[in-house]
Amino acid sequence: MMEKDHMIHKDGDVDTSKVDETLERMDTQQADEILGDFNEFRTYLSKRIKLGKTAGLDEEQLAKTAEKVADYLADKVTPRNKEEQLLQELWKVGTKEEQHALAHMLVKLAE
Repeated sequence: MMEKDHMIHKDGDVDTSKVDETLERMDTQQADEILGDFNEFRTYLSKRIKLGKTAGLDEEQLAKTAEKVADYLADKVTPRNKEEQLLQELWKVGTKEEQHALAHMLVKLAE
């Protein structure tokens, strides 16, 4: 998680510009397993949030990372269930401020 190609550096800084690259490294089968079921998606997010907290990320850093992930998913991934469809539609109609608030809520939901 803390190698040069990853989003979180050893000093605790988060490079959210690496979100797309990190997500694109995920293979299709793994993505299908995670995104195919909303509970599996929540479990995956929960594990990633725990890793982020262990690395020293605060709630704001987690929310900013969640925003980048949501942007990626909204632009490049077809929702695989009704919950993801709703989240994508809410994301696309929201202002930047609303998206940021939704990102905070997603972090809380996954905790």
